Amino acid sequence: MTWKKVCDVGDVDVNSVKIFDVGGVNVLITNYGGGFRATPPVCPHMEEPLAESGIVANCVLTCSKHLWAWDLRTTDMIGETEKPLKFYETREEDGALFVNMVEELVYEFESGDEFDDDFFSQS
Repeated sequence: MTWKKVCDVGDVDVNSVKIFDVGGVNVLITNYGGGFRATPPVCPHMEEPLAESGIVANCVLTCSKHLWAWDLRTTDMIGETEKPLKFYETREEDGALFVNMVEELVYEFESGDEFDDDFFSQS
């Protein structure tokens, strides 16, 4: 295992997300109030940057672009979400947060999806 220190646990506020560079790989750290999760920094749907569009509430991470959501306690998909998030293993030690960086986690995206059904866009 390749454990890398990401940050101090106090660096990410409860119910928030923050991106960190971990050995040249961007990792999104989410503090959901019951612990931390580490994921690739984009939604697996359409590569929406979760640092800007991710909303954390009630232990759920929601991408505001298309309202895909994941339970951060169980890592399960919620509702109409069609793809799971990938998670790095994390651990807390002496006030620091570590991520197991065996390999970079990436998503496969479908090409040719020109239709952007952003729920919050205005016509």
